[in-house]
Amino acid sequence: MEATTKIKKSVLIRQRKEQEKAQQGGASVAKLQNCPTSPRKMRLVVDLIRGENVVKALSILKFTNKEAAIRVEKLLLSAIKNWEAKNEGKSIDDSNLYVKEVSVGGGRQLKRLRPAPQGRGYRIRKRSNHVTLIVDSKTEIN
Repeated sequence: MEATTKIKKSVLIRQRKEQEKAQQGGASVAKLQNCPTSPRKMRLVVDLIRGENVVKALSILKFTNKEAAIRVEKLLLSAIKNWEAKNEGKSIDDSNLYVKEVSVGGGRQLKRLRPAPQGRGYRIRKRSNHVTLIVDSKTEIN
C-alpha cells in the first residue's frame, strides 16, 4: 500500500505561478502601485496606448499634455527593460514589441475634511490607482 504525500497549499500555488510564467512566454509585466492620480484621469492616458507598437506608444506619451502620461511613460520603459532582461539576445526592433494589455484599478483613498459653511465639513477623497502594463512581441504565424 502506497503512502500518498500531501502537498502544501503554498507549494501548489508556487507551482501554478511558475506554470503561468512558462505559458506567458516572452511577455513581461510592469506594475505601478499607489500612484497619486485618480483612476479616471489615468484611464484617459492609458486608453491612448492600448494595443499600440511600443515605439509609437512612447511617442504618444511623450507628446500627451497630461501629468499621468509621464508616469505611464516611465512604467512603459520599465516594462521594456523587463522584457529585455527576460529575452536576452533579442532586439526590440526585430521582435515588434507592442502593448498587449494595460489595466487601471482603484487604489487607496486618503480621506480628508475641508471646512464648510455653518460648521459643516465637506469630505475630500484623494484617490490613487494601480496600473498594470504587459508588453509582448508579435509573432507572425505562417
